Amino acid sequence: MSDLLALPEDWSSALAVVAHPDDMEYGAASAVAKWTSSGKRVAYVLVTRGEAGIATMAPNEVATLRAVEQRRSCDVVGVESLEYLEHADGLVVEGLDLRRDLAAAIRRHRPDVVISINHRESWGGPSWNHADHRAVGRSLLDATRDAGNRWLFPDAGEPWNGVRFVAFSGSPQSTHAVDVTDFIELGIASLACHELYLDALDEPTDPGTFLREGARSFGERFGCEYATAFEIISP
Repeated sequence: MSDLLALPEDWSSALAVVAHPDDMEYGAASAVAKWTSSGKRVAYVLVTRGEAGIATMAPNEVATLRAVEQRRSCDVVGVESLEYLEHADGLVVEGLDLRRDLAAAIRRHRPDVVISINHRESWGGPSWNHADHRAVGRSLLDATRDAGNRWLFPDAGEPWNGVRFVAFSGSPQSTHAVDVTDFIELGIASLACHELYLDALDEPTDPGTFLREGARSFGERFGCEYATAFEIISP
């Protein structure tokens, strides 16, 4: 019996909110490809442009190039709407400013569900998650609730309390999964679009090898060939 439940898919629209270009592509994009292929609307909001992510290049140059790669990556998985909140890469601060910007994005897009990546301290084992991931994830949970309260951030759009749940991919506390067997190749192609970033990593990463390995392990737990796992939290 699987220890992962099937992620509910009886919804029409999702808003994916992450800190950097390429965050969604490390696993979640395969699920996005599945959803958009079935007619669901998925929009992306990136908190930063990832400008501090490459040590050998100036931030302004990196921001421009990574935006081009992210656009291509979105095109691969059927995502049309891509926005940036223009917070500083590596210096994202959990707090009211971020909550307001995220609440405004939720009110603007009015999604049924919200998608992000792991906000826990660890990825599992002796690892330490990026400060931006932790700040965005926790603020996103608060902002999802803030978005429905008309007395909070009244200048940030009309209230929206229609978010059913927030799903975080890659969490060591994953509770649900999506069968992405038929969409893993699109997920791989989506990550491969981030060529500039992948080439700058200290350890070379082959998108196909990396994503298939993780998706296969979740698939074994979920009862399929390839799966993407999520931690679901109710706002």
